[in-house]
Amino acid sequence: MERVAPSQDWQWPTGAPAPVLEGFNPPSQPWGAGHRGVDLALAAGSPVLAAGAGTVVFAGSVAGRPVISIDHAGGIRTTYEPVEPVVAAGDQVTAGQVIGVLVAGHRSDGVDALHWGARTGRRTYINPLRLLQPAVIRLKPLNERPLHRSRALYPMS
Repeated sequence: MERVAPSQDWQWPTGAPAPVLEGFNPPSQPWGAGHRGVDLALAAGSPVLAAGAGTVVFAGSVAGRPVISIDHAGGIRTTYEPVEPVVAAGDQVTAGQVIGVLVAGHRSDGVDALHWGARTGRRTYINPLRLLQPAVIRLKPLNERPLHRSRALYPMS
């Protein structure tokens, strides 16, 4: 079950709703293959915004790609790549603040995109789109026929 901080004001890191080019597809095991975030359509050179208020915990290069990570209330960490940072580790940011500029080269198909990820704890990746619109939980009955209370308490012989 994915949980998010309900008091946090979340925003699209692209500034407005953007087409999802590749959705969230977490691995079945923490070390397995998967897509631990979403790829959002965004032109190279565009500003990338902090999805929520927090503290920048990393702004640098990972495997030759510029990455930014932000810790938020509720134990959530968001990541943004490939983003050339205009912030540094330790900076406090607000939701919607520019944190960097998208650089080309994330996707092998040549389409410019922002990879946006989110996780709770050290290894529990969550769908970052759930930050924007938390899941609605609906309870449904286990069976179609309700169990009549008197029969359950006093079965007929």
